Amino acid sequence: MMQTLNLYGIPNCNTVKKARVWLDNNGIAYTFHDFKKLGVTEQLLKDWLSQFPHEKLINRAGLTWRGLDDVTKANIVDNSAAIALMQAKTSLIKRPVLEKNGKILILGFDEAAYKELFS
Repeated sequence: MMQTLNLYGIPNCNTVKKARVWLDNNGIAYTFHDFKKLGVTEQLLKDWLSQFPHEKLINRAGLTWRGLDDVTKANIVDNSAAIALMQAKTSLIKRPVLEKNGKILILGFDEAAYKELFS
């Protein structure tokens, strides 16, 4: 049985839109998981954090991060603190996350990386 790809993100995020358009245009089937509607489980974040450090998984360039107070930012010292914050503010998660069978294939969207992955 072939596992489907999962694309995690927020529908109105431009980077997520680019990834979805690219996948659609290249006929690649995927399931979209909307963080805003569906949230994110602690277990999923633990799985991801076993593959990438929280420094990579938290989008520190976005408005959500910049809107946090310094104390909150400084308290992200370990995975459990990162998980709590990412669950409370899903827009902090770097996106999109392209995943298959629990393994992150690509974090963010880079057309060249997508082309290479699916060539």
